[in-house]
Amino acid sequence: MKTVIIENKEQVEEIISRCDICFVGITDLEGNPYVIPMNFGYQDGVIYLHSGPTGSSIDMLARNNRVCACSYRMRAKSVICRGRVNFIEDPEEKREALNILMRHYSSREFVYSDPAVKNVKIWEIPIDSVTAKEYAVPHTK
Repeated sequence: MKTVIIENKEQVEEIISRCDICFVGITDLEGNPYVIPMNFGYQDGVIYLHSGPTGSSIDMLARNNRVCACSYRMRAKSVICRGRVNFIEDPEEKREALNILMRHYSSREFVYSDPAVKNVKIWEIPIDSVTAKEYAVPHTK
């Protein structure tokens, strides 16, 4: 068995599209690794996440907005994306990001109330670098 590096963008995006969870690595306030599983959306080289408007992860990102986001599926393929978090504040941009996120999980159309949009924190992560691998690939003769 061998590990194969995947460089084809379509293959990378196919792996991302099959994932339900994105594991996000952040540096905590003491400089330690901190990883949280999150729902996500992906479009045009950007990962979208959402959370409450306040909390420990928001405090951590205020200090250091560099993240590592990993998507994988159980059949031994993984994608690791690196970038910097920007927070979207404009209500209409938040709605569009929520639509991108929800399209990852459902084909249904959603409507978001003004209070819901106001009270959600939208994380936008333009991808700076991406690596993808397929593990345990049989050797060919």
